[in-house]
Amino acid sequence: MAGAAPTKISCQFPTSLESPRHIAVAESLGYDHAWLFDTPQQSPDVWMMLALAATHTERIGLGPGVLVPTLRHPMVNASGAAALSALAPGRVAVAFGTGFAGARAMGAEPSTWSYLRDYVRAFRALLRGETVDWDGGRMRMLHPGGHGPARPIEVPVLISALGPKGLAVAKDLADGLFTVNGETGFAKEFTWVALGVHGTVLAEGEELDSPRVRAAAGPGNALAYHAAYEFGGDVTALPAGKVWLDVVNRTPARERHLAVHDRHLVALNAADDAAWAAGSWAAIPTTTLTGSAAQLGERLAAFAEQGITEIAYQPTGPDIERELESFINLTSALFRS
Repeated sequence: MAGAAPTKISCQFPTSLESPRHIAVAESLGYDHAWLFDTPQQSPDVWMMLALAATHTERIGLGPGVLVPTLRHPMVNASGAAALSALAPGRVAVAFGTGFAGARAMGAEPSTWSYLRDYVRAFRALLRGETVDWDGGRMRMLHPGGHGPARPIEVPVLISALGPKGLAVAKDLADGLFTVNGETGFAKEFTWVALGVHGTVLAEGEELDSPRVRAAAGPGNALAYHAAYEFGGDVTALPAGKVWLDVVNRTPARERHLAVHDRHLVALNAADDAAWAAGSWAAIPTTTLTGSAAQLGERLAAFAEQGITEIAYQPTGPDIERELESFINLTSALFRS
């Protein structure tokens, strides 16, 4: 059952070479945790950037959000988590998911929930120092002194789950829930629920189709189109959705996923750009957390009432520092006054 934990304000980033610096800025502004995406098709290695962030920070929580089991052997992620724990003691958490951009952007199927269940069990057992059966062999973390921290290693695990199968796995194995797109229906069944959000705080009189909003909220808005396409939804039900789909369909079917996920959550790709010109920006108040300070305050308060204990905000565009500062100023007034 959910407790009455205060809402934490965290940040999330598509992993980039600038991620360590951005995380250091987030720490200086008072963010509680920083999550980095595990998207190797468009990002540097997530563990490498988290390790660099650990050496540039002292307080902020760190972790990958989310790891996709099919991308790495469980020993590789256990070793990465152990190393990060040594560099940032007490600050590390790890989130797992079946794989959206991390798998589909490479033309791969997401992990099954049964595979993810077995994977997370193996990952946690390895960190406890146990011997684990995996893929026909037996393994154990053998790191001697100076090569990794002594086992057991305590690393909280969150699981990204939207449906009943994922919910069952999260209840069985996780310390919390990592969710996106305003999916809050399961929140009160957990004591730790991180909700990933995208968007921007509008200045007075600022229009949704302005160049700044396009850069800061456009990629988050495009996520709705990418997700609807990948999960079999009706993209044409979204503003300018037919325009978006027509551009994607110009790419041969075998490589269409490349057209969908190009610049995913970083900038607008060709289809996103065409849709924006045709009016996709009209969906921004629904698809992202974008609005005036008063409007966003109401929505954030509603999330807290629904059981969300952590807001993980992704800043986007050319001025990441400005976006981070605007959001923390808003949320501090709401949750930390």
